[in-house]
Amino acid sequence: MDHDHTGGTLSVGQRDADLNERLSQGLDEINFPATGTTAADQGSLSVKAVDAAGELIGGLSAWTWGGLLGIDMLWVREQSRKDGWGTKLLLAAEEEARRRGCDRATVSSFTFQAPAFYQRHGYTETGRTLGIPGNAEDVHMFKRLT
Repeated sequence: MDHDHTGGTLSVGQRDADLNERLSQGLDEINFPATGTTAADQGSLSVKAVDAAGELIGGLSAWTWGGLLGIDMLWVREQSRKDGWGTKLLLAAEEEARRRGCDRATVSSFTFQAPAFYQRHGYTETGRTLGIPGNAEDVHMFKRLT
């Protein structure tokens, strides 16, 4: 569907990888000068746990940016959730983040997921996004790594 607005055209569709790349570049042009950082201050981080058979126990994906660790996802398979793997994954990510010079961390977790897990590990709630499906909320948390 296209709409004409003051000489331009809007088009609405599904995820657009080329558009996402251009938006990211445009935001970098604003964000880096505003934060005193560069592309060199950004990185990605992952932690993976596998069992003796090579099957995935769980993992964590995150990013680092100018001293901040941002945890995107942490998941542990159901049968291994009581074995401390979540803690092992989180502590390994925090340790690697410190090695990279990070002194703070951020994460969000839906109310039906694991906000209490992060709070037990020193994360403090900073706010919530309301309206998550199923009457849930997204709990935003922060931790100093020093």
